[in-house]
Amino acid sequence: MVNDTIGDFIIRLKNAGAVKKESVSVPFSSLKLAVAEKLKDAGFVASIDKKGKKVRKTLDVVLKYDSDGIHVIHGVKRISKPGRRMYRSVSEIMPVRYGHGTLVLSTPKGILTGKEARKENVGGEALFEIW
Repeated sequence: MVNDTIGDFIIRLKNAGAVKKESVSVPFSSLKLAVAEKLKDAGFVASIDKKGKKVRKTLDVVLKYDSDGIHVIHGVKRISKPGRRMYRSVSEIMPVRYGHGTLVLSTPKGILTGKEARKENVGGEALFEIW
């Protein structure tokens, strides 16, 4: 049983891209779906699809590669972990990797990227950085 579902999800995406997989299938949760939607909007995954019924639902994520066949996700860093939650106010949200990466936050307005959170003027739990 996995206790850190978001950490498991982003590492599965990174590892699948490292071995040139076309897609990744993970157990479904609404939080993972919201995170996958933000990754799709940010350009890190190609598409997402929900499959199955009731208890056996899965989330299929199609990975994205550039024209040279290199995976778009170069690295991820989990910030808030189950043992230590990390929160950031609006003034503490900074660009990731000089603007080449994205910070994903869980806010009262839902799952947002760092840019969206600054625009909405809301802080929250910093889930992870991806570049």
